[in-house]
Amino acid sequence: MSIKADQHMHSHHSGDSEASMESMIEAGIAAGLDTLCFTEHNDFDYPECPDIAPEKWILNVDSYLYELLKLREAYEGRIRLLFGIEIGFQTSCMRPNAVLAKSHDFDFIIGSSHVLDGADPYYPEYWQGKDEKEVIRRYFETELENAKKHSNFDVYGHLDYIVRYAPFGKDGYHVSDYTDIVEELLKTLIEKGKGIELNTAGLRSGLRDFHPCRQILERYRALGGEILTIGSDAHSPEHVAAQFDKAADLLKDIGFTYYTVFEKRTPEYRRL
Repeated sequence: MSIKADQHMHSHHSGDSEASMESMIEAGIAAGLDTLCFTEHNDFDYPECPDIAPEKWILNVDSYLYELLKLREAYEGRIRLLFGIEIGFQTSCMRPNAVLAKSHDFDFIIGSSHVLDGADPYYPEYWQGKDEKEVIRRYFETELENAKKHSNFDVYGHLDYIVRYAPFGKDGYHVSDYTDIVEELLKTLIEKGKGIELNTAGLRSGLRDFHPCRQILERYRALGGEILTIGSDAHSPEHVAAQFDKAADLLKDIGFTYYTVFEKRTPEYRRL
């Protein structure tokens, strides 16, 4: 496996995972990784949901860091453990997001969009009575708005994440329907010196492609994008480094020769 670093995963410190940090680390070692970055969730202004209270999306960073530092010492020489965070972007919480990003010496910050116009598209009722193409276009528009307004992050996570929950699923998503907005989004990220991630959870969720899809990755490279991290978005041990061989094959086929690992907010380029 040519990809040796998983730069997106969650443990019990995130509101939607019950996995121990140790179990995730052991899975990473078993998968042949040499680097693992936890990116625990923090989403301010999360809406009320049927199964998770909004306060569950607020990360206790000190508790998370305390455990990570103990484990870093325990696993020294076996695997490198990095201190990351996944910050949920909404324009309603730009100030607290900026304060959070500066509050600790994170190795890596993913900015992600999980909420659209104050609601969570994970739930099927969100889609009732809505035009699916209009929802997806609106999602890309909010990503563009957030990319322009937020500054303290390293990569924008799973750019077409919303497709995972669209009722038409794998059959109705054609990125060509959104070429104009996706083009502007990628150009904005590149101009700001930000990257994107290849998130392998799309395949795990039943899609035909990763997040983002191949066409977006191809366009990112054509526009000169070079910062590209790889993450499984694992919330349990069995998904750590999932589909990394396929991810490497795809990236090589597109023409990428390197992927990126962040430590102390500094990109390190590794050959695929």
